[in-house]
Amino acid sequence: MWSLLGWIGGVAFVSAPLSSLAREAPDPVRVMIVGVSHMANPGHDLHNMTHDDVLAPRRQAEIEAVTEQIARFGPTKVAIEMAKDAADAQYASYLDGSLAPSRSERVQLGFRLAKRVRSRSIFGIDADGDFPFEPVKAYAETHGMKAMLDEQDAAVERDLAEESRILATGSIGAELRYLNNAARLSKNNAWYRTALFVGSGDVQPGADLLSAWYRRNLLICAKLLQVSRPGDRIVVFFGAGHAFLLRQCVSETPGFVLVEPNDYLR
Repeated sequence: MWSLLGWIGGVAFVSAPLSSLAREAPDPVRVMIVGVSHMANPGHDLHNMTHDDVLAPRRQAEIEAVTEQIARFGPTKVAIEMAKDAADAQYASYLDGSLAPSRSERVQLGFRLAKRVRSRSIFGIDADGDFPFEPVKAYAETHGMKAMLDEQDAAVERDLAEESRILATGSIGAELRYLNNAARLSKNNAWYRTALFVGSGDVQPGADLLSAWYRRNLLICAKLLQVSRPGDRIVVFFGAGHAFLLRQCVSETPGFVLVEPNDYLR
């Protein structure tokens, strides 16, 4: 059966048989975005979660359990929050046993999973970007908007306190389930929309901040899309603050399917 696509200039254009198109359609790329906290406590964010020692035997057992749970997804590639060259070099050292012990989630989760699924490669897809928060803060403080930012900051601190409670009383798996709850991710992303209120006329520090943040995440997603191939099953470990926009990018890209990590984490 042939399908009629339409008429252009009075000429009918037809496609190949529908059954043929169905056979030729590429397999979708399935992507699992796993938002994580920074296990090595680098303190680079405006608000930072403090982890206990993930090299302790209890936490190592929990990380191993998480690795096995995510491995059930059948990953063909693992991507992490690291520049490509550094990721390549460190993963090679990890595989040959020469990498020094590391508390970084890139190693503990990313490298571990890649080795578990026998991948000879890791995909560093991070991108540099600015986060011009100081102009937002300065404008808010001089234009009667400080209380609005303080309210948003308090909400973030409450979220971190809940994450800390879950980690203290539960496991890393429980923490990851909390971080990757879709409703939580959407709620937390509202902070960036609040920033758009900060500014007036041609002076728009809030919009500048949001533009810079979106640009970095679009660059990250572009790198993810560019390393993918039809049929891939990709796990991406990235700071949880990036998860909302990376999920959005994947879910809105034709040929890509977003996979929920919480369908695998226990």
